[in-house]
Amino acid sequence: MLSFTRTLKFVMAVVAAVAFSSVQSHAQSTGTVSLNIVKAGFIVGVGGGDGVLHFHGRNYPLRLGGIGIGSLGVASVALRGTASNLRSPSDIAGTYGAAGAGATFVGGAQVVTLQNEKGVVLRLSGPQVGFQVSIGLAGMTIAMR
Repeated sequence: MLSFTRTLKFVMAVVAAVAFSSVQSHAQSTGTVSLNIVKAGFIVGVGGGDGVLHFHGRNYPLRLGGIGIGSLGVASVALRGTASNLRSPSDIAGTYGAAGAGATFVGGAQVVTLQNEKGVVLRLSGPQVGFQVSIGLAGMTIAMR
């Protein structure tokens, strides 16, 4: 009987350890993001840039692309913020659309919340340099380099 109790306790401990590690491996984390974007256009705007994801102590270089409709002028923006709902660094790759209120301009600064198809949410802000009626970040694509 004592052997059965020990075996049962061992099995329960193993099950608990496996369940705990499974929950930890699927935990979502937040990283920091720095993006440098340049957009130019008249009616149809073209934009691109680069950036870095800092996640779990490592830096991951990013490449940005996207096309904005309704652009007028030239602008560059250096955005900094967070990327949440990351399970792995590669989750940041994808096409981003406006999440929540979308982009706004506050005292010359760009403030934007975007979300991709994997559920990663970017909350970014930074000063805009130049003139452009619509920076049009919705539809922006991010790829890992």
